[in-house]
Order: sequence, then C-alpha cells, then structure tokens
Amino acid sequence: MDNRTSWVDNLRSFVTVLVVAHHSSLAYTTFAWFDKTAYIRSTHPVVDVARSRGLDIFEDFNDVFFMSLMFLISGIFVFRSLQNKGAGKFIRDRFYRLFIPFLVGVTLLMLLAYYPPYYIAHGKHDVAGYVVDFFTVEAWPVGPPWFIWVLFVFNLVMAALFPLLQGAVTRWGQWMANRRQQPGRLLLYWFLFSWILYVPMVLLVDAGKWTGIGPFDFQVSRALLYFGYFFLGMLIGTPGLGRSIFAEGSAFVRYWWCWAIAALGVYTLLKGSEAPLTAMMDRKALSLTQATLIYRSVWILSCTLSGIAFLTTFRRLMNRSNAWWQSLSANAYGIYLVHYIFVLWCQYLLLDVPLTAWPKFLFTFVSGWGLSWGLTALLRKNNIIGKYL
Repeated sequence: MDNRTSWVDNLRSFVTVLVVAHHSSLAYTTFAWFDKTAYIRSTHPVVDVARSRGLDIFEDFNDVFFMSLMFLISGIFVFRSLQNKGAGKFIRDRFYRLFIPFLVGVTLLMLLAYYPPYYIAHGKHDVAGYVVDFFTVEAWPVGPPWFIWVLFVFNLVMAALFPLLQGAVTRWGQWMANRRQQPGRLLLYWFLFSWILYVPMVLLVDAGKWTGIGPFDFQVSRALLYFGYFFLGMLIGTPGLGRSIFAEGSAFVRYWWCWAIAALGVYTLLKGSEAPLTAMMDRKALSLTQATLIYRSVWILSCTLSGIAFLTTFRRLMNRSNAWWQSLSANAYGIYLVHYIFVLWCQYLLLDVPLTAWPKFLFTFVSGWGLSWGLTALLRKNNIIGKYL
C-alpha cells in the first residue's frame, strides 16, 4: 500500500466498519418498530424490546454523513482511472467489480440475511413461502447493496461524460486544490455545494422516502447529494492527492482538530434544535416548511463538517499502514457485502436473551464484523471469487 494514500484506504475501511456498527444498532433504537404485514416497511428487519437513547444518537450521527463520505471516497481515484484505462476498460472493470457483486448480494446474500424477519412475522419455517414473500410482498429488498448499484450508475455517468468534461474537471480540480491554504473558504464552498444539492430536494420530497424498481432502490432526497459527493471526490483526486487539498502542508488538513470540534458542536446543535423547532411549529410560530429549512440547513452543515473532520483527521493522524489495516482494507468490500447476514441473524438469536441494549449491540457488532472479515478473507483465497472481492 502506498504510504501517500494509505489514509484513504484506512478511512474507507473505517467507514465500512462504521456501516456494520450502524446496522448493528438499528434493532435497539427507541424509535424502532416492526411491521409484520411487510417487514421491509419496518425501521429495521429485526427489532428488539431492549432499547437505548444513546444508540439513537449513534445511529443518527452516522446517518447524517457516512454514506455521503463513502461516495466521496469512491470518487477520489475515478479521474486517474479513466485517464489510464479509457472509458471502455473502465466500465468493464466496474461491471465486474460492482455490478456482478451487486447481483449476488441482492439475491443469494440477501436471501440468507432476511429469513429471520420472515420467521418473526409469520411464526413458521417455510423456505418456499419465504422465497415467494421475498420477491413479491417484500418486493426483492435490496439491503446494504443499494450503495453498490448506485455507485455503479455514477461510474457509468462519469465514464460517458468524461470526453466532454475532462478539461473542465481538470480545471475545477486544480482550482479546488489551489484553495488548500484557505480553509475557511473551502468550508464555505463545500457547505454551499452540499446545501444546494440537498436542501431544495428535502423541501420537495420526504427525507426518508425511498423508491425504485425491485432491488434498484435509492433514497430520493439524497440522490443529488450522493452524486455530488462522488463528483466532489473526483475533483479532489484529479490533480493527484499529493497536490490536492490534502497535500503535505495544507492548511485545510492542519486544522483537522478544528473540524472535529466543529463537527461535534454542530451535531449537538442539530439534536438540540429538534424540540424547540417542534414547539414553535405547535405554537404556529413556524410553518413546516420554515422549520424544515432551518433543520435541514443545520443537518447539511453537520454532514459537511463531519465528512471534512474524518477526511482531515485520517490524513493527519492515520497516514500509515500495518498488517492489520492492510487486511481490513483488502477485505472491506467483502465485509460490506456479507455483514448483513451475520448482523440480522445475531440480532434475531439475541431477541430472548435477557440483556440490555448496549451488550446486545456490542455483541452483534463485534460478531458481525469479525465473522464477515473472516468469511471474506476465506472467500478471497478462491481465485474466481477473489477477482470480484
């Protein structure tokens, strides 16, 4: 692993682990509920009676920023890859690397993962009935692999537009890199970019609305935000990371601790604003649109600052590697693909265990992470499977 970019691999791996922890927490949030008619409409496929407000905060903090950050990281090396391979070879590689694992993920892997909620809802073991329900009533639930098909589409779009945008992207990427000694301006531009992509959308559609055909599901309000962050990652990587806003001596990176403090402060403000905004709506002092505009503006600032904080902190403090990180990085993609099986089954097996929420969460998280890591490492030893993972 190149020491100049090991922080990117470390961050990608860390966010993957955070995804496992996020899904591990969802059974134990205070807002969790289960719909027996169609479990896919539940807040999570397995819901426990053990709950924790602390896990509400953990889950919500992750939800604000981590998928946007995943798309940004995924875009960092796209420009160089398109330059080196050309659009045809780039698309072929992405097809094998993304689309084929997606198809396996939403069929075989998700069929293995979603059996516990089917049993909870119906109270009987019926494999044939489960398969029919999976593809009809539940409409082929996509689970975590939704990220992979969306990322594949983003790659296709950029490959198609690359001949038209290559010169402009080069200029924009260099313009951004030239701001690395102007951290205040970079923050402002980043925030405004994020605000434009997200806030108008969330004023038009419900923030939690998902749509799609079969397993090709996506969150409507965040579609532009995710594509914008993928494109932002592409701009960051265009001049090369060594000459980007994350270059050695960058003031943007030097203030990593400021971004971390600001990220925590703004997220605290976000959570603290919920009750006052609700009270003002109840008193008719604010309309729903006004309250949404205020709340989502703070929300997107929290998303911006959290993303910047993780990027700069890893660039400054985690730009090194060892055998442990290298193994985690090599297996991170597989961990993302298979972890939902272990998480859902573990949550199901713990339902009747007399423990509080946090021990159940920690056991699920550690088990899901460890078993996914071990299984991926084992599968990657197969020459055929290893090409896709």
